Amino acid sequence: MFSQYNSEFLNFEKTGRSISINGEYELGSNGIYNSLLNKFIYGGYIDKKTKDASDNSMKNLNVMGANMNYDVSLFFGRKSKYSYLIGFKDQRIFNASYTKDFYELVFYGNKPYLDETKNLSGSNINSLRFQELKLGFIWHKIDTTAKVGVSISLLKGQQLFYVKAKEGSSLHTNADGTELIFNSDFTMALSDTTIKKNPFAYTGLGASADIFFETPYKGKLGKGSVLTVNANNIGFLHWFDNSVQYSSDSTFKFDGYHIDNLLDLKDSTLAAINRDSIIRGTTNAHKESFNVNIPTNLLIINKIQFTNKFALGVGFRYLFNSNFKPYFFTDAEYQFTSKLTGSLHVAYGGYTKLNVGLAFSYNSKNWYLKLGSNSIQGYISPKNTYGQGMFVSIAKKFKR
Repeated sequence: MFSQYNSEFLNFEKTGRSISINGEYELGSNGIYNSLLNKFIYGGYIDKKTKDASDNSMKNLNVMGANMNYDVSLFFGRKSKYSYLIGFKDQRIFNASYTKDFYELVFYGNKPYLDETKNLSGSNINSLRFQELKLGFIWHKIDTTAKVGVSISLLKGQQLFYVKAKEGSSLHTNADGTELIFNSDFTMALSDTTIKKNPFAYTGLGASADIFFETPYKGKLGKGSVLTVNANNIGFLHWFDNSVQYSSDSTFKFDGYHIDNLLDLKDSTLAAINRDSIIRGTTNAHKESFNVNIPTNLLIINKIQFTNKFALGVGFRYLFNSNFKPYFFTDAEYQFTSKLTGSLHVAYGGYTKLNVGLAFSYNSKNWYLKLGSNSIQGYISPKNTYGQGMFVSIAKKFKR
């Protein structure tokens, strides 16, 4: 029972020709516990104990990521050997790397670290949001058994935020806290900021492709096996001329502002502490169009059918152009009845560490329903685990 892998082709074996609504999200970090992540999702006060728990367990360099998407997909056609695909999807992709020092500055400030230099090198944030119109087909009776699917998508870029701190980036606070020295060596890119954040924002264009291959074979184990290879989001986004790029390679020293009389503040003093003035004074900014590659998802699964009711799959997942770590997993699938199937997911890697998931599907003549999570540990024990996620699919089947 394939799940949470951002591909329309994976459900075709169960749904056939159908119209479906699908949604999924995954969020995690190998350095921040779910109890802290939940504060950003649901709100609430972040106490020192919660901050300390993550701080005490993280490495010098850590990763974080989130993927959220929803889509409406339609498989249709009259030919017995292949079906057509049309769909609309909204995707939000976020990934980041951060040093332990960066985390401590964000959550504790610089006051506890007098006469220390905090390392920011390697910290980066990459956030994308875009929509896509997808057209494709699946050839589902190659040699009566194998399947091949291909689709292309027109992408509408909505929002981009990218920043990366290069080698040497740091913040030093002197012993009495009266002086800060910021060694800034970073690059930053933003999509057109004059357009409001709404679903109809239009700041870039792009294209992507998906490729799907599945073939059964007879192995030494079980009654039969199926190999599945899927790659999706193979593409790019071109951001328009009003997009902005910043770069900085300088040392910024701040030792406060001298004020002779609080009642006699001059406009020049106020202007000096304006945030935009500081940014312009310490960075090189220019507007231009540019391209970015979107994170490409690669999935390989080998599934062995041991009995009519039990199957075991092992797989590998990787996201190119991101901070995603190699993700290895196994899925144990059991068919309770002719319509109800359950699956246990165990994995390691990605943006988190150990992942445990559960999923259930209902498959009748006219409907297919699927609900589950690849990271259910985030809801059971948020104080001691990393990562969370959920996925859901509802499909209305057509007559064959």
